[in-house]
Amino acid sequence: MSKQSGRGRVAGLPEWDRCAVMGVVNVTPDSFSDGGRWFDTTAAVKHGLELVTEGADLVDVGGESTRPGATRVDEDEELRRVVPVVRGLASEGVLVSVDTMRASVAEQALAAGAALVNDVSGGLADPAMIPVVARAGAPFVVMHWRGFLQGGSAKGVYGDVVTEVLDELHARVRAVLDGGVSPDRIVVDPGLGFSKEAEHDLVLLAHLDRLRDLGHPLLVAASRKRFLGRVLAGPEGAPPPARERDAATAAVSALAAHAGAWAVRVHEVRATADAVRVTRAVEGARLGEEAR
Repeated sequence: MSKQSGRGRVAGLPEWDRCAVMGVVNVTPDSFSDGGRWFDTTAAVKHGLELVTEGADLVDVGGESTRPGATRVDEDEELRRVVPVVRGLASEGVLVSVDTMRASVAEQALAAGAALVNDVSGGLADPAMIPVVARAGAPFVVMHWRGFLQGGSAKGVYGDVVTEVLDELHARVRAVLDGGVSPDRIVVDPGLGFSKEAEHDLVLLAHLDRLRDLGHPLLVAASRKRFLGRVLAGPEGAPPPARERDAATAAVSALAAHAGAWAVRVHEVRATADAVRVTRAVEGARLGEEAR
C-alpha cells in the first residue's frame, strides 16, 4: 500500500504522505487569473521558486492560456515562453511539470528538465504527443477534454456527467496505454471547467471517489475557476474576480485531499499547502484511533 493511503504512486515522481500541491506558473499575457504577471522568464522562475517556498511540491509551467475563447499561440512562441522557465526551475532543483498540448513543447521541456507532462487534451490535440511521452518514459496527466473552448464551454451537454466523464476518460486512458505509456505513469484529471458548467463541476467534485475507480492517481485542478465564482456570487450576485477565489480554492483542496486525490493544482499555494496538511493530520488521527 502506498504511503499516500491509496492515493496512488506515480512512477518517476516522489511519493508524498499526503495530497501533493502543484503550483501554477502561467508564462502568458492572457491567463484568466494572472495573465501577464509572470510573462518575463526571470519573473516566472522567481515566482516558481516562491511557490516552492510556500509549500508547492511541484510547479506546472504553461505558455498557452486554455481559458474559454483564448486564441492559440504558435509553436515557436510557446517554446520561447516555456523552455527557458522549465530549464531555470529544474536547474534550481524544482520538480517541474509542463502544461502543454504540443508534442514539440513537451519534448523540449522534458529535455530541459521537466519531470511530468500535463496535457489538458489528454493527447487529443497533437497526435505526436503520446509517442513523445512514451519514448521519454515520462508521467502523463490525461485530462477529460471535448475540444477547444472557442466561444465558451464547447460540447458541455451531459445526461449523467459523472458516468460520461468516467467513460470518456477510460477510453482516453486506454488510447494512451495502447500508445505505449506505462500504466504506473498515468494521472487522470476530470477537467473541471472544460466543456462543463458550474453544476457539472460541483457534481464531479462530489463524486471524486468514482473517478478514483479508474485506477490511476487523480489530479484536481479547481483553482480560481468559474464555478467557484458562481458559488461565491450566489444566485443574484456578480462573481468575484479570479484572484478573490483563493479561500474557496483551498476549501476544494481540502475536500479533494480527503477524497483521496493524488494532487491539487493551484495558483495560490500557501493556503492549499496548509489545507492538505491539516487533512492529512485528521486522517492520521482517525487511523490512530482505528489502530488502538
